[in-house]
Amino acid sequence: MTLNLLSIFREYPAPPESGFWGVPTSTIDWCEENYVISPYIAEWSNTLTNSGFILLALYLLYSSWKNKLETRFQLICAGFGLVGIGSWLFHMTLQYRYQLLDELPMVYATCIPAWSIFCEEIDVATSKIKSPTRRKQWTVGLTIFMGANLLTAIYLIFKDPTIHQAGYALINAIVIWFAYRLTSQFVDDPIAKRNLQNAMLLGICLFLTGYFVWQLDVHFCKFWITIRRSYLRLPLGVLLELHGWWHLLTGLGVYFYIVYLEGLRIYVHGKRDEYEMIWRWKVLPEVVLKSSCIRTPYSRELFGSSVLLSSHQLEDRSKSE
Repeated sequence: MTLNLLSIFREYPAPPESGFWGVPTSTIDWCEENYVISPYIAEWSNTLTNSGFILLALYLLYSSWKNKLETRFQLICAGFGLVGIGSWLFHMTLQYRYQLLDELPMVYATCIPAWSIFCEEIDVATSKIKSPTRRKQWTVGLTIFMGANLLTAIYLIFKDPTIHQAGYALINAIVIWFAYRLTSQFVDDPIAKRNLQNAMLLGICLFLTGYFVWQLDVHFCKFWITIRRSYLRLPLGVLLELHGWWHLLTGLGVYFYIVYLEGLRIYVHGKRDEYEMIWRWKVLPEVVLKSSCIRTPYSRELFGSSVLLSSHQLEDRSKSE
């Protein structure tokens, strides 16, 4: 039995100079050794972990459509999924053209929630939160569009990933700050405020944890390669591909971030009687219609008491009794 278990472990092969996609042309080559698992996938773990991004985006897209949320959220989810697809292609090929398809959509997808939040902020300042003007929305949208294109041009000229990373982080930090301000001003229900704050806090913690393990991957790459090759071997070595953990953690973080924006939008525009935020299996938030039929265990707060039936099902049951 012991011999059978040991037989599943194998040594890492020497990394070839190139694989199916040719010599890498990207400006970044991550710590995962290229083509050591498959000749068709440059970075196996960094590629497959993007499936988390894609699956979460597809679920949120379905949820926003099913619960009749605004089109802006479906566009945000589509952008979220596009980032996962672009990152998949980048890590699979390590080609510069696919690197851009990974990095630039991160900025573009963030422009949609930025537009939504900035429009809300302007309307708050002018006391017109319930009647935003189309002209104002176009002005904000055009400004963000020009800013995103300027950032793209600068990045394409200098080809320094730090420019892209700093720009992306700055946009998100501004959106989070303004979203927090709106939450403080418009959400007075303590449970709803706690749900929103927990969703955002978890999103930020997941994102920062992912960034931390990514930096460990960058700065201690030789150490991780030694551990993987000399001690863990395949397949256990893939567990120490820390950039892959960045994908999984930030994918979840973005999920929480989008649900937070959905919940905030509902409260800002007075639709709290139609929607509620639930936590599937007590940990995964989702904004749903109160009339929805919810077939999985859920709670109305993070780690709260489980509710096995949706509210309208309970009402129907009590009426029949």
